[in-house]
Amino acid sequence: MALSHTEVPSRRALTAGFRPFFLAAAAWSVVALVLWIGALAGAIDLPSRFDPISWHIHEMLFGFVLAGVSGFLLTAIPNWTGRPPVAGTPLAILLALWLAGRVGCLFSLWLAPWIAVAADLAFGVSLTGVAAHELVRAGNRRNYPLLAPLAILAIANFLMHLQSVGTAMTSALGWRLGITCILVLISVIGGRIVPAFTRTWLQRRGIAATVPLTGPLDRISLGVLHTGLIAWVFLPDVPLVGVLLVAGAVLHFWRLARWRGLATTAELLVTILHVGYLWIPLGTLLLGLSLLSSLVPPAAAIHALTGGAFGTMMLAVMTRATLGHTGRALHADQTTVGIYGLVTLAVLLRIAAAWPGSLMMDLLEAAAAAWIAAFALFGIHYGPLLVGGGSR
Repeated sequence: MALSHTEVPSRRALTAGFRPFFLAAAAWSVVALVLWIGALAGAIDLPSRFDPISWHIHEMLFGFVLAGVSGFLLTAIPNWTGRPPVAGTPLAILLALWLAGRVGCLFSLWLAPWIAVAADLAFGVSLTGVAAHELVRAGNRRNYPLLAPLAILAIANFLMHLQSVGTAMTSALGWRLGITCILVLISVIGGRIVPAFTRTWLQRRGIAATVPLTGPLDRISLGVLHTGLIAWVFLPDVPLVGVLLVAGAVLHFWRLARWRGLATTAELLVTILHVGYLWIPLGTLLLGLSLLSSLVPPAAAIHALTGGAFGTMMLAVMTRATLGHTGRALHADQTTVGIYGLVTLAVLLRIAAAWPGSLMMDLLEAAAAAWIAAFALFGIHYGPLLVGGGSR
């Protein structure tokens, strides 16, 4: 239900999941990158049980990305189920659990070992429980499978924590599993929204273009991709897995080409969805090649998938959803175009930095600066809408 114009922004910010969690994702992305670059340069010591690289990986996956995913799901589920959105006190509790996890992981060296673990896992478990409750109450069986990646994300998070407290050497398994879960979510949900939004945009402009929705060939391409990624989680050095990943990438290039992204360049709010999805086959191709040849560094593939697919798709969805749910026109203004340009530049620089050389550190710092600028600009430009603007 829409809030009256007399209500305070702080109350409006808790009327739908996209409001606090999109802003939290952007803010933490900036803070985490600043701290990571500071630690990488030796300027600061992170008071965390995670080593600096593991902390960076963990916080980008289970802090930044999971916040963005939460904002999307908590906003999409009411549309899927017809139920009222999680709002008010329950939403505030979820946000507080997410924040407790960030604080606990950053300062875990000062805490008893399992306090930070419990604080961080509480959010993922609670989010999965909330999503399950809403879908089951509505009998929305079509989306029950989406609960599996959410639950497995909590397991992946736990695996990273096991190594941080010295119990088991499972950190790499955990972050590979986490990356795969997010890619499954993006490939499935993106496969719904990208062609659907594209078809709607083209139809409204009277452009004759066929945009096929999900069919048998799409399911085959998803099956090959997901099989390859799951195999990579457990067999990250096996060349045959690389072949499977390359096959999945080729099928997804074909899948994306059918969605007519080149016909949408007059509206970058639509085009950026295609760009974000394009990073999935690009990153998967690089990942497959990294298992087949030493010429492709694994870090290039990982950052094409995480920075490229995760970062770009999150900004694409965050900008579009914020505009749409606050009653604004679905149009990318100059600032929004700048945000898209900065995140793309950041990913390209970070991929280039994966190849060792004298410019490696300079490229890393430039990539971080562009990434920080992209998400800071999102917070500045869209923050007022998320905190106080619009209809829901």
